[in-house]
Amino acid sequence: MRTCQILLVLISTIIVSSCSSPPENPANICHIFDEKRSWYKASKKSEKRWGTPIHMQLAFIKVESSFDADARPPRKRFLWLIPTVRPTSAYGYSQAVDGTWAAYQRASGRGGADRDSFKDSTDFVAWYIRENSRRLGIEQTDTYRHYLAYHEGPAGYRNGSYNGKKKRHVRQAASRTQAIANRYSRQLAGCRRKLD
Repeated sequence: MRTCQILLVLISTIIVSSCSSPPENPANICHIFDEKRSWYKASKKSEKRWGTPIHMQLAFIKVESSFDADARPPRKRFLWLIPTVRPTSAYGYSQAVDGTWAAYQRASGRGGADRDSFKDSTDFVAWYIRENSRRLGIEQTDTYRHYLAYHEGPAGYRNGSYNGKKKRHVRQAASRTQAIANRYSRQLAGCRRKLD
């Protein structure tokens, strides 16, 4: 009986870890969806609900968390050694902060949504892009500008907080997100019929 219990726990652990582990080939959206079929279903549902293309949703998640469900920003260090607080409350696939995640939960009617759930995170990304498109007048398919607004928030985007030498890394991340979205879009065009 004890052996069966240990085996059951081991199998459960393997199943859970395989569900939340990053994809083996994150450079190819077709390979991602071949490996994680439920991710395609979730992304497609979010695209239909909010109008944000699938390739954009995945590009944002790739850049923000590298598909790590438990991603968090690194802790600041005191005297270069002692870990202290994290710079933000960003967490999960989408790296959404507490306040923005709560706003999404209210607006979407998904109070039980979790940031470490791919389905919930891809829906959040699609919703946030749609909201910024509406609020800021950014074309919904403009990955570069949407990433700037995603990282800096609507007020920061309006104020141009991404400009200047100290925010060069944000502009570089926006360019990287755009390049990944373009690649994912081309790849998805070749496998979407099969996925559907």
